[in-house]
Amino acid sequence: MSRRLIRQGIGTAIPVALGYLPLGFAFGVLARGAGLGIAEVLAMSTLVYAGSGQFIAVGLLQAGAGVWSIVITTFLVNLRHLLMGASLVPYLKGIPAGRLAVLAYEITDESYAMSIGHFVKNEPEEKFLWGLFPTCHLSWIASTVLGAWAGNLIPHPEKFGLDYALTAMFICLLVFQLKDKTTLLAAILAAVLALGIYMVMPGRWNIIIATLVAAAVGVGVEQWKKSI
Repeated sequence: MSRRLIRQGIGTAIPVALGYLPLGFAFGVLARGAGLGIAEVLAMSTLVYAGSGQFIAVGLLQAGAGVWSIVITTFLVNLRHLLMGASLVPYLKGIPAGRLAVLAYEITDESYAMSIGHFVKNEPEEKFLWGLFPTCHLSWIASTVLGAWAGNLIPHPEKFGLDYALTAMFICLLVFQLKDKTTLLAAILAAVLALGIYMVMPGRWNIIIATLVAAAVGVGVEQWKKSI
């Protein structure tokens, strides 16, 4: 049973792993352009493991930002992981704190989308995540290191649109999550709020606020639909 669930998790991770190849490669190329070595790219992808956070950190490094500016900015950008982790809590009850901490560390936007989609339709099983999460992480490490190794061969990566890779990945994830009118409403509301808040309150809080409000509205609409 355990091996079957792990294999199922690995199989579910394959689309994410394939998506990480161009995305991670792009990050590796950009990181080399910012002055990072292969070992530093490997360490960042292993220890940080946050696509958007890593892209932003590299951009800030190129801009000459200080250490604390980079740390605080990436922290704010990745606050959404609190929301993702919280939404997985109902499916991960009874797991010891140590293993739960490792699983929480492995959550990314892509692995979260695949895991929550699986748990909604199937019985929640921890072993499934031990197949899904490590496979995604290893593919990210491999693709970023490959990009870092090939980085010197691509002197101007922006000409090939590599700096747009992360945005393209998020657009694909969004499209896959638009299953009905409620999710479409939540997506549109989140986009409008994020842009509107950013115009009056520059910073990274617009994403978190828009996500919370849109999620609350989506849940409210679902509850209203069930009551009628």
